[in-house]
Amino acid sequence: MAIAYDEMHDPLRRVRSHYGAFDNWLNRTPETEIAHKRREAEISFHRVGITFSVYGEESGNERLIPFDLVPRIVPAGEWRMLEAGLRQRVHALNLFLGDVYGEQRILKEARVPRDLVLDNSEYRQEMRGFEVPGGVYSHISGIDLVRAGDGEYFVLEDNLRVPSGVSYMLENRRMMARLLPELFARQQIAPVERYPDMLLDTLREAAPASVDYPVVAVLTPGAANSAYFEHAFLAQQMGVELVEGADLFVRDAMVYMRTTRGPQRVHVLYRRINDDYLDPRVFRAESMLGVPGLFEAYRAGNVTLANAPGTGVGDDKSVYPYVPEMIRFYLSEEPILHNVPTRVLRNADDLAYTLEHLHELVVKEVHGAGGYGMLVGPASTKAEIEEFRLRILADPGNYIAQPTLSLSTCPTFVESGLAPRHIDLRPYILCGRRINVVPGGLTRVALREGSLVVNSSQGGGTKDTWVLESDGGIG
Repeated sequence: MAIAYDEMHDPLRRVRSHYGAFDNWLNRTPETEIAHKRREAEISFHRVGITFSVYGEESGNERLIPFDLVPRIVPAGEWRMLEAGLRQRVHALNLFLGDVYGEQRILKEARVPRDLVLDNSEYRQEMRGFEVPGGVYSHISGIDLVRAGDGEYFVLEDNLRVPSGVSYMLENRRMMARLLPELFARQQIAPVERYPDMLLDTLREAAPASVDYPVVAVLTPGAANSAYFEHAFLAQQMGVELVEGADLFVRDAMVYMRTTRGPQRVHVLYRRINDDYLDPRVFRAESMLGVPGLFEAYRAGNVTLANAPGTGVGDDKSVYPYVPEMIRFYLSEEPILHNVPTRVLRNADDLAYTLEHLHELVVKEVHGAGGYGMLVGPASTKAEIEEFRLRILADPGNYIAQPTLSLSTCPTFVESGLAPRHIDLRPYILCGRRINVVPGGLTRVALREGSLVVNSSQGGGTKDTWVLESDGGIG
């Protein structure tokens, strides 16, 4: 695998200019003080209760999400390019969703395979012909970016359903501002603290047209959900109610919340429940998480669901290879951000190539998430590769394959001291009347040496992401 791009140092080991001030701070700060700050951060995160679930472990269960003191820093010019590319991509994906649930022009012109969309398990027939408010399906998107090769960015995947992690972005920033006030005092790091206000504005804009003062609530599956901390955090930060299905009811195709003062109408639900569990009358009848009649109220235009049901067909990994074509088709523009070259194993040629090169490739389930259901060929044993080969042969259409990219690295505190670790970046994009890209995002870091799996559910950690407001770096 090629040598990874180092975010902080150039190939001659010189510190890149946008890391200059941080490097100065690092060099003049005694190790004991740095150790103290790291310990202070750990205690604070314990106190706040920022945890995540690690599936498949006998112990269970919830862990503190590891936080690293070295930020990922993005220069202003580089961010402007990323921002333009993210806006373009989310715009095209929303147009795609509106089209496949409407006229289906892109399918009629065979720019995207018809069966790939219409036979997809994430395509919701119930949404066919329904015009969502403002034409927006994905109000909150998280687009995963990686940097490889000589430093070029690639989109790794699109997250349009219920992208998580933004609470970590906000808490990481609070922690860094507290631990390194001298670096923030110069006001050259773009703020992310307005995210809850921006999110609330986006949700209110999505309310039914006749409502002057929309009531917004966050709908959670409950405390057993691995992202419950984030659900509660966002509701608290926005100053809106956090509700479960049992807290809501539908009467005359309108949604009400049970309160101590009697029923209160709800106009917008930021739902953190998957489509299948929203409404037992329409989706899974056995589900106890959703609200009977909710989809009827939605179709009647009396409540807005953010994100809209059916967005999953837009971020399916088998649809991902066609996003550049969506951009050309709907916007008549060339994509600013590139996809990772991807083989779709429903195609015989791609399948044959992949089976011959499994030891070199990354293979993913099209509906996989959290780093599960994937094979990283170069890091796998022969037995693991052969086991995965059988899984692919049993259902080729359920997999895609990509080259194993050498993700960029950033210095990270580990047991032995500072060492390079691979990272990715998930910026958050809010889509209402305008498309707003939050300047930063969640940088995830693979804490095991050499690992390319950054997911927190598999032991990864996080870093604060600094977007500089000028190209001169932090002075």
